[in-house]
Amino acid sequence: MSAPRRAILALALLLAVTGCAKQVLSPDLSATPGAPAEAPSSRNATAARVATRYLGAPYVWAGSSPSGFDCSGLVMYAFGQVGVAVPHNAAQQFRLGTPVDRSRLMPGDLVFFNQLRHNGIYLGDGRFVHSTKPGGVKIARLDDDWFRTRWVGARRL
Repeated sequence: MSAPRRAILALALLLAVTGCAKQVLSPDLSATPGAPAEAPSSRNATAARVATRYLGAPYVWAGSSPSGFDCSGLVMYAFGQVGVAVPHNAAQQFRLGTPVDRSRLMPGDLVFFNQLRHNGIYLGDGRFVHSTKPGGVKIARLDDDWFRTRWVGARRL
């Protein structure tokens, strides 16, 4: 076997063993090639549960408290309750953490839509919690037409 072929096979084996093969060999727009998503922590799942405590809270532009939330304010508040400081802006939150492929979402991952103008926290089973006008804090499905067609990506903090 030639040296270049051995090198390619060794790289393929390394990628398979480290879990990077999917990101490197078939990356999507929300993943960084070669960067495997870290396993979610119980902290992230706890942040998701915190956010669901506020179902029905009103939408308030720039709101980040139980008296009213906007989308990124809900994320900021929920993660703040578990000791993780994030900025109050969906586009800035998208720069944090590790990219996650949509097929590998775990509870507590952040999900982003509409050219980074909207986000929420993934709950599992294709559902996420977010705050929107109208409606305030509520649960939606990723496969709902509006969210499916405006998907940007996901991040794991």
